[in-house]
Amino acid sequence: MSTASVVQANLDPSKGREVYWNLTVPELIEHAIKNGEGQLADNGALVAYTGKYTGRTPKDKFTVRDSMSEDKVWWDNNTPLDPSTFALLKDKAASAFPNKRLYVVDTFGGADPDHQISTRFIVENAYHALFIRTLLIRPTADQLSTFTPEWTVVDLCRETWERDGRDAVIALNFTDRTVLIFGTQYAGEMKKSVFTIMNFLLPLKGVMSMHCSANIGEAGDTALFFGLSGTGKTTLSADPHRRLIGDDEHGWTDKGVFNVEGGCYAKCIRLSAEGEPEIWNAIKYGSVLENVVLDDNRHPDYDDTTLTENTRCAYPVDYIEGAVIPSVGGHPKNICFLTCDAFGVLPPISKLTKEQAMYHFLNGYTAKVAGTEAGITEPQTTFSTCFGAPFLPLHPSRYAELLGKKMEQHGVNVWLINTGWTGGPYGIGQRMKLKHTRAMINAAFAGELREFEDDPVFGVAVPTSCPNVPSEVLKPRNTWADKDAYDAKANELKAMFDANYQKFC
Repeated sequence: MSTASVVQANLDPSKGREVYWNLTVPELIEHAIKNGEGQLADNGALVAYTGKYTGRTPKDKFTVRDSMSEDKVWWDNNTPLDPSTFALLKDKAASAFPNKRLYVVDTFGGADPDHQISTRFIVENAYHALFIRTLLIRPTADQLSTFTPEWTVVDLCRETWERDGRDAVIALNFTDRTVLIFGTQYAGEMKKSVFTIMNFLLPLKGVMSMHCSANIGEAGDTALFFGLSGTGKTTLSADPHRRLIGDDEHGWTDKGVFNVEGGCYAKCIRLSAEGEPEIWNAIKYGSVLENVVLDDNRHPDYDDTTLTENTRCAYPVDYIEGAVIPSVGGHPKNICFLTCDAFGVLPPISKLTKEQAMYHFLNGYTAKVAGTEAGITEPQTTFSTCFGAPFLPLHPSRYAELLGKKMEQHGVNVWLINTGWTGGPYGIGQRMKLKHTRAMINAAFAGELREFEDDPVFGVAVPTSCPNVPSEVLKPRNTWADKDAYDAKANELKAMFDANYQKFC
């Protein structure tokens, strides 16, 4: 018996009280409203609320430690779970099925057929079924007729673990090819579970897995945007002059890049039609808004942070006009490392050598933005190696070696982009203007940044001028009223960079 059929037998969704298989978008929306899980906004999107958890909960994430994972998983970064405890969780899920209304959604992860995984989701919220149907790749009718799941994700968001004071748990088992999610209604845990699986499988096959967005220019040039949530991956890749491949998770093979997903998951806080028209127009019937406050006329108030800063929208990738379908592209010409610098001392754009690129990739510096994770209420300085440590089952050296090799093979330009603060640190300065960041990236991709000066603290090459960007913005020291304070803060951050990098030397 195959692993897939063993999983299917142990977690048989047909044992549910009511079971709905691969419903359409209108059917899932109707069920969600009928179940009291959400309501329609005036733009047609389904609006749902996630309760206690309005972001991911990394402290509740576990990986089963057994013969499959023992010598592969980076245990300094992944909390181990013994197989017997996982078996208890699995039994708990199976025994809960007969008392629950269940929705089954069959999906693919990976737009490249050579590196695709078939994943079955068994969930108890219709809104979660719509969410994951939107976020992953949707099989055709013919593919559904012969669908055999390689992986199973069980999402019982109203079932709690109730052990060690813990109500939520996300447990991943590479041997069993199963993910169990209890106690959190934050739907993003489902999509990140698939990304974690791909981060384990792809590098073992020599394929680079990446926490990045990707798009293609009019000349056919592919660009990647690495960064944690809140740094601008989705916003900057949704560019009216470039075609979107995907907004969050990709693989890089010997042929080029491919999207792991079939949808986008954009932050909505302070969203406007003028600032981000592509995302604004993608929020319509079939999209899912999370934790967005509606006024009395059911109009979304994207400025309202009552529930969380981490308001989100999930929509199919083809809701972005001109998106690349299927979501694949050639080898990248440019890579951007996006960082939200809460110190306000990094240049808004700088060009990196290969050695500097590896240094910043392994450091993965940013500030965790409010609401992205449970308990984060204001930006916090963090080093998240490879710009995605929470989703890395393997040691960072695996990903860094693959990236370095591919950068060298294809002569990629690498840029460090600060989308964080300027004119002072968080609380004193202000967030970098989106129009300036877009102008700098466009100029970099067009080859219009030709003259550079090395930053005296960080050593990176900073352009001396950029079209449509004030010259003083390019050098952060010039934006600070107190130059001595800037020097002290810049040297403080550089020392933090060097200390953190020593872990990888």
